[in-house]
Amino acid sequence: MDYYSILGVPRNASDQDIRKAYKKQSMQHHPDRGGDEAKFKEVNEAYSTLKDPQKRQQYDNPQPQFNFNSGDFRGRNPFEDIFGGFGRNTSRQTRNKDVTIQLKLRLEDVLNGKQLVTRYQTQNGKIKEADIDIPPGINEGMGIRFEGLGDDSYPQFPPGDLIVRVAIMSDRKWKRDGSDLHTTIFVSVFDCILGGTAQIITLEGKRLELKIPKGTQPSAVFSIPAHGMPDYRTGRRGNVFVKLNTAVPKIDNEDILKDIEKIRDSLA
Repeated sequence: MDYYSILGVPRNASDQDIRKAYKKQSMQHHPDRGGDEAKFKEVNEAYSTLKDPQKRQQYDNPQPQFNFNSGDFRGRNPFEDIFGGFGRNTSRQTRNKDVTIQLKLRLEDVLNGKQLVTRYQTQNGKIKEADIDIPPGINEGMGIRFEGLGDDSYPQFPPGDLIVRVAIMSDRKWKRDGSDLHTTIFVSVFDCILGGTAQIITLEGKRLELKIPKGTQPSAVFSIPAHGMPDYRTGRRGNVFVKLNTAVPKIDNEDILKDIEKIRDSLA
């Protein structure tokens, strides 16, 4: 299937030319306008590939795909396949294309891991479903490869793989730094002076008690070990860092203000 011929453009067509050709072809073949549905799908498939610079480059310059961890063709030495096995009469096999999708996860999903069922579309327009298991602690932008769940347009070749890339949504209270989690809480200036305690609700919903020593300075940062994000390789958890944001109460009582003033003068 020649995507350029389907859209009626040369192989050196600009992005603008491809967009114009797609609009023309999609209007001509749209089923709601009496067009052929199969041709309409081909037009959309062609545009889906050629509008994306990376996909277009891969289409224009197809490269063999290798997987060193499997036992099939892709597990053999790739140089043997490229150079004909250094003199042996071997045939180079190809496979269907990979499908890459993006999943958006909340920060707590990254902390706990996530199991879900996702629907995605392959290059030939087929809708597939897959059970996706996201391990705890995965990093932003990381891809997980699921073998054999990609495109299968050409049944004579092995199917491509499904690649799931993770995007992590920002959280209002928590910030991630590797395996560590950072948050800020408000405490009274009197708790900093006299000492006290503060309640911390972790990202996973656990309630922790933070002890504030006497004479704690504003903007102090406390560390709580082993309550951060797990490392996706080892499972070892990082730390929670809690920064204090000191709240100064508004006092209108003149007697209290005079007492505070006396304390201030005595410490000067």
